[in-house]
Amino acid sequence: MRIAFFASGSGSSLRAIVAACAAGELAATPVLLIANRDCKAIDFAKSHDLPHQVIPTVGAQGEAADTRQLAALKAAGADWVILSGYLRKLGPLVLGAYAGRILNIHPALLPAWGGAGMYGRKVHEAVLAAGVTETGASVHYVDGEYDHGAVVAQQRVPVLPGDTVEVIEARVMAIEPALFVRTLKGLV
Repeated sequence: MRIAFFASGSGSSLRAIVAACAAGELAATPVLLIANRDCKAIDFAKSHDLPHQVIPTVGAQGEAADTRQLAALKAAGADWVILSGYLRKLGPLVLGAYAGRILNIHPALLPAWGGAGMYGRKVHEAVLAAGVTETGASVHYVDGEYDHGAVVAQQRVPVLPGDTVEVIEARVMAIEPALFVRTLKGLV
């Protein structure tokens, strides 16, 4: 399995998956990072000799970005695409070429608290406001809609009385990397 990553921030899933590959825990090879802006994930890629590209997606660049992203993925020989905190929709070329081979992790139990605008702390704020007793993370296939593709794996965590958004966020973030690695192991 040759894995390419897309990231917009620190890339915590990227970091966990690269570490699992390096440790021999995951039979996969990281081949590329694509970022839509300068971010901490690029620093990580540089320090781990992972080829990387910044391909902006703002405004009119969106259509051109889709073409450039697909070319970069093909040149790297990527089999799978992993979204690691990538805050943009993928274009139709990448979605078509990698249909059924693009995964994302969402910081809630989908289908609840997913969709446009539901990312980061916004998700945890919604969970807390709903008064539910559990939340978690979901690994899902990516299609043309935000957080819409079929769920592959989930892990639950409690929401306890007195929890704050920050506490819930930390609890969910703590389980995400291992959940993603376990999910990929099941696909290899």
